[in-house]
Amino acid sequence: MDLVVNGHRSYCYTGGKAFDAAKPSVVFIHGVLNDHSVWILQTRWFANHGWNVLAVDLPGHCRSEGPPPASVEEAAQFVVALLDAAGIGKAALVGHSFGSLIALEAAARAPQRVTHLALVGTAYPMTVSPALLDAALNDPQRAIDMVNTFSHSLLAPPPSSLGPGTWVYGGSRALMRRVLASNREVNVFHIGFKACNDYANGEAAIAAVQCPILFLLGDADQMTPARATRALIAKASGAAQVLTVRAGHQLMSEAPDEVLFALRDFLSAAR
Repeated sequence: MDLVVNGHRSYCYTGGKAFDAAKPSVVFIHGVLNDHSVWILQTRWFANHGWNVLAVDLPGHCRSEGPPPASVEEAAQFVVALLDAAGIGKAALVGHSFGSLIALEAAARAPQRVTHLALVGTAYPMTVSPALLDAALNDPQRAIDMVNTFSHSLLAPPPSSLGPGTWVYGGSRALMRRVLASNREVNVFHIGFKACNDYANGEAAIAAVQCPILFLLGDADQMTPARATRALIAKASGAAQVLTVRAGHQLMSEAPDEVLFALRDFLSAAR
């Protein structure tokens, strides 16, 4: 599904179902050097169980046009504008990593429009090491290898992950290379990491959120370790839930069923 947002064509995967504004809606937001496809299992399930699904490619990524957001705040404004373009009054927001910060900021900026907020593989501050920032800028292929080493646990993916023969590391690396190559004008890798590193409004944003919040974390996450969420959790309302699953940073591929079931249970109250 293509929408015009801020004057640019923006692509959203709908899970194979036609968009129906009368249904409850959930927006999925990917992380740095990812795209809508990281949510493939979760989006298809929700689309086939009575939900509108909008799994967006962020601006400047893959099938979406426009400059990539240079800050979390800019990306959050895009999400709010996306709701306008789709004619959606209210939606649940689900974000992973960089996408979790975007979802958080959007929920703080438009609290009346967000029914539920799920922060997957999140942390605040989301500090990126100087070495990784430099590699993302000057040697992105090496940085992709570094990120994939840190983003996955040593656990073998469960049989339900993507089927026999699935190579989680290889699939993630191929996706990141494809996303990087999708924009020849700017380095979306470095821009995204710098936006994560520079974001300084997390505690104020979480205090402004008015909807239920789910923190969905990986117990073997080296990119955004569970302990790095303490500040956000402490500032969240009493309605916040915290769930930890056996996975690294790429929870959706390492623990796909657990992520799906957690989101299903959490969002069921939004129906």
